[in-house]
Amino acid sequence: MHTASPPPAFLVRQQQRQTLRLLCQIGFFVLFCIAPVFNLLRYDLEAGHAWLLGFAWHAGLDAFSRGEAGALETGVRIVLQVFLPILGAGLLLIGAAWRWGRLYCGWLCPHFSAVETINQLMRRATGKYSLWDAKPAPARQPNGQTVRYDARWWLLTVPLAVAFALCWAVVLLTYLLPPFEIYHNLFHASLTRNQQVFIGAGTLVLSLEFLFARHLFCRYACAVGLFQSLAWMANKDALVVGFTRPRAADCAQCYSACDHVCPMRLKPRNIKQLMFACTQCGQCMHACATTQAHNPAGPLLQWVSDEAARQNEAGFKGR
Repeated sequence: MHTASPPPAFLVRQQQRQTLRLLCQIGFFVLFCIAPVFNLLRYDLEAGHAWLLGFAWHAGLDAFSRGEAGALETGVRIVLQVFLPILGAGLLLIGAAWRWGRLYCGWLCPHFSAVETINQLMRRATGKYSLWDAKPAPARQPNGQTVRYDARWWLLTVPLAVAFALCWAVVLLTYLLPPFEIYHNLFHASLTRNQQVFIGAGTLVLSLEFLFARHLFCRYACAVGLFQSLAWMANKDALVVGFTRPRAADCAQCYSACDHVCPMRLKPRNIKQLMFACTQCGQCMHACATTQAHNPAGPLLQWVSDEAARQNEAGFKGR
């Protein structure tokens, strides 16, 4: 009896990485939603102070206003309890981006999770990952299967985009007001006027963003993504998608699958400068490994860093 041969090791590794990335995205999205409920991280406008890991986080301004602390003491507390933690978190994020790129975006960011989900549904509805794509993506998938485009997928795409937007609007409000108050009012249809305005406006704006400007926001409007990209670009040894250029002829047997799976609509075989918005999601490498599964030489795309990253870019300049 003939049995199918097992997938090559390089394809299994890529599949495992994508599974791990999905689990990280789901876990962080859940954390993003429940963090205010458990006072893990939020600022309470009513109480006038922040919460961190379940503890009240005061800057010392209340004591200063009551005359219980001097200006110098208050200034030191603000520096130690506000600016230094924020600076430390920022340096940690930028440091990781300097070495490995926009890992936060591709592996954790709850917005990017929504981007990827809506991408797939919009492709089912229109053949395009974005309404602004010049032409539909090939119906063929890296595994050889074909996608059937059907406008009826809009019946799921639009409600899901609105649901993501509503979820974001409600959760963002719980970062500013007591979560139990917001959820109680929401479930009992007793939101205050200001709460209704915030959730209504947030849902409208985010719905439009999810439907029409997902990639534009990630590329140009997200400060977190922009600063990660700048740090990554400054390090020539940073982790980057490497292309085995001497084997470029093997790409002739492919339909540029790596280009068509990129959620940011980038061309992974390009130079690093043109990959500025890369989120290090690795989907291009997974697609390459899938299309080259029967090639003994393996895929043409892989992670490279340090001197290999420099040589990868030097190969482009020598063309």
